[in-house]
Order: sequence, then structure tokens, then C-alpha cells
Amino acid sequence: MLEGRVSIITGGARGIGKAIAMELADAGSDIVIFDVLDEGVDTAREIEKKGRKAGFYKVDITDLDAVNSVVEKVLKEFGRIDILVNNAGITRDTLLMRMEESDFDLVIKVNLKGTFNCTKAVLKPMMKARWGRIINISSIIGLMGNAGQANYAASKAGIIGFTKSVAKELGKRNITVNAIAPGFIRTPMTEKLSDEVKESYFKLIPLGRFGEPEDVAKVVRFLASDDAGYITGQVIQVDGGLLM
Repeated sequence: MLEGRVSIITGGARGIGKAIAMELADAGSDIVIFDVLDEGVDTAREIEKKGRKAGFYKVDITDLDAVNSVVEKVLKEFGRIDILVNNAGITRDTLLMRMEESDFDLVIKVNLKGTFNCTKAVLKPMMKARWGRIINISSIIGLMGNAGQANYAASKAGIIGFTKSVAKELGKRNITVNAIAPGFIRTPMTEKLSDEVKESYFKLIPLGRFGEPEDVAKVVRFLASDDAGYITGQVIQVDGGLLM
């Protein structure tokens, strides 16, 4: 399905990002992981065992110059960039009254500006090839808001607006830009939540289960494929019906 393609996944060392990397590798794509975690080395090795070419670049996606530099290295090593999955994200949760300015700025910088930086960096090779898939991982929190997550909600809502705008800019170049809004997905991030919080979310999910990283990864695989060539500017909720 994705044979001959090269995919960059930010935050691909673990969690949802790792599941996306594995899924795209299974579909035939070579994989490039951007992360600040050294675990990216192990993930790249797992991908190579699947018979795909894989690379790990330790990069701070909030630094545009650093991202541009790494993208140049990727082009030299892999020859092309077809798919970008902007998955990297952080939280710094607390009520607004207690939120430090630095907590707000950092979440916006990683989640939203990081998405801008990586997208901008890959545009030239995609436009030259007149083919590309940009898939941004937002969150249902960006659609519904959540107490104690004003910074995170703002960053994820911003990703949705960014997605729609860039989709309109790049459509004529045969580059699609879509967002996925996951609900409660089992990851190291959500495992830190209290049992009370988990239970409150669980009661709202019509499908009666929490999501798995693979649930998100399978939608990414579809959006990255030729089958999704007429879908752009969309936000697909992968939440078991939670937001409904």
C-alpha cells in the first residue's frame, strides 16, 4: 500500500507515535522518527526487523533551524519525503489560575509550533513531487475543552485550524492535510491519570472500552494511502464515540 514511500513520524519513539511508525512500516513505508527520547533508537531497530529502512533523529521540533537541518539529512539518506505525521505532544496540566506562563508557552511551542516547523520543513520536497500526505494528531480536547488543560486544548484546537488552512493552500499540489482527534487512548501519558478520572471518561464511551494506539495508527495508515486521495481538511475523531 505504501511501498516506496518515506514517512516521518514526530514523537515516534513510543506510545501512539510508535504504533503509527509500526503500522506504516507494515504497509511498506520506510520510516524516519523524530523524537527527543533515546528510545527512538530501539523503535527504529524494531522497524528494520520488519525489513524496512528506518532512521532515528534526535531533534527538538520547537527549533525550526534544527528541523530544517534534519530534514535535509533525511532527504540525503532516504531520497524523498512523502508522508509527515505530526504526533509529538506534551501536557502541563493545571487550572488556569495556577498555570505558569512557562507551562502555557511550552505546550504551545511543542504541540502547535512544532507542527508548524515540521510541516514547513517538508513542503518543498512534497510540492516538487506533487504528492504528499500530512497528518496532524490533534485531540478531542481541542474540540471540547477540558478543565485544567487550557494550554493543551488551545494547542490542539490550533492544530485543527492550522490543518484546514494548510489543506486549502496545498490542495492544488496534490498534498492532502488532515487531522485526527483521538479520545482516551491507553498510553504512558494517560496511564498517569487517577482511577477516578479514568472512570469518568470510561462512562462516556459508547463502545465501552478505552482506545489503543493501534486504533489511531490504522486511521493514519488509511489517510496516508492513495485510497484517501480525495480527503483533505478533515478532522477524524477516533474516540469510541466519547465526544458524541
